[in-house]
Amino acid sequence: MSEFDPIINKISDYVQTYQANEESLKEAKTCFFDSIACALMALEHDQVKKFIEIDYIKNSQGSVRVIGTDLKTNVLDATFLNGALIRWLDFNDTWLAKEWGHPSDNLSIILALVDYLKNHRNFSLSFKEVLNYMVMAHEIQGALAIENSLNKEGLDHVAFVKVASASIGAKMLGHDDHQIKAVISNAFVDGQSLRTYRHFPNTGARKSWAAGDASAKALKQVFISEVSDESYPTVLSAKNWGFNDVLMGKNPLKLDRDLGSYVMDNILYKVSFPAEFHAQTAAEAAIYLSSEIRGKIHDIKEIKIFTQEPGVRIISKKGPLNNYADRDHCIEYIVAWCLLNGNLNSNSYSDNSASDTNIDKLRALTKTSEDHAYTDRYNNLEERAIPNKVVVSMKTGEVFEREVIYPLGHKKRRDESLPPLKEKFQHSLEKSDINVNNLMHFYDEKNLDSINIYRLLNYIYK
Repeated sequence: MSEFDPIINKISDYVQTYQANEESLKEAKTCFFDSIACALMALEHDQVKKFIEIDYIKNSQGSVRVIGTDLKTNVLDATFLNGALIRWLDFNDTWLAKEWGHPSDNLSIILALVDYLKNHRNFSLSFKEVLNYMVMAHEIQGALAIENSLNKEGLDHVAFVKVASASIGAKMLGHDDHQIKAVISNAFVDGQSLRTYRHFPNTGARKSWAAGDASAKALKQVFISEVSDESYPTVLSAKNWGFNDVLMGKNPLKLDRDLGSYVMDNILYKVSFPAEFHAQTAAEAAIYLSSEIRGKIHDIKEIKIFTQEPGVRIISKKGPLNNYADRDHCIEYIVAWCLLNGNLNSNSYSDNSASDTNIDKLRALTKTSEDHAYTDRYNNLEERAIPNKVVVSMKTGEVFEREVIYPLGHKKRRDESLPPLKEKFQHSLEKSDINVNNLMHFYDEKNLDSINIYRLLNYIYK
């Protein structure tokens, strides 16, 4: 049999041996609770509830639970639903590099397997083990994203979710070295999603459940590997039929970085605004300016947004915005809403909110362009800035402008972001009928060894 491609070997070696340090595990704890908050808040939305009520899932026999609900289903569909809930509002963590993504999407497979292993294989995990799996999933997805751009090939970033989830799922189920490599090879073989559902004219809600779908497909491959030796060692490098030749054009997949905890240590949180991350600092700038232009909206002559190259390519849009998914990925809509209202929340993208005619009037006055210095700071791995500047020019000649370099969830503003992240979690509990005091006890606990993952999860599920 051929040797496995080096990238597959590297990922397999990593998941079999890596142990994160205490600081990285504490960061993973913050990420864990932030992800749960996003899932609980998503349950307020009717479209999400329809997914929970899909007949074949609701009527499936199983013992694996779904966040914030009393539903018990099979492990694959629980993975799918937990992933959809965590991602639905575009409010969970973010990683920006050559490829973009949301590594906490992988928590869906981890949570599902915590239940599955306990119920079906009599195998228990510690909270620190769960956090270590999170660190590794973040690293696999994020490191691949640093060196490779799927979006430039028209592919969606959830291909990297599938690889990370497959790797971690195989490790959690106790697979040996060959099985782990086989599962990873299958994650690359598996059909990869087109990115079209994130862009005009096809933007749709699939972007909210695509990662959950990818994790569930990864888990299916993990289980298949237990009964069949499905290994494809040169899936990446095979001529004509391999991942690189078929999908990556002149940019074959690379993974030269050492794998550790860099991604978790530098993860970006969406603290205050459920919006695509390249627009986070634009939203903050526009909210600041809203008080300056209050009562003067009809006197605005022009709005300019200066952003990074991905901010132009991904979320700058003209013309009609057809739905929630279109609006929360439109920087001009976000800035207009924030200037008009001085806030931004998940209801800001609803059909009712979008009916305000002033939004499209301001969009028509807006020009978005790349600031090359911003792009350089964005691409600098030592800085990882996500800058935006909003400039509002009035018919009177007055000019109001605000620049924000680092979003609130950035590592450089981590201390500043911790109190509002806690408020975000508390708010998510208050919106549900989950016991606030019990879960806040776990949230505030500093000693990771003292947290029992099963007691904790009993409060998250109904």
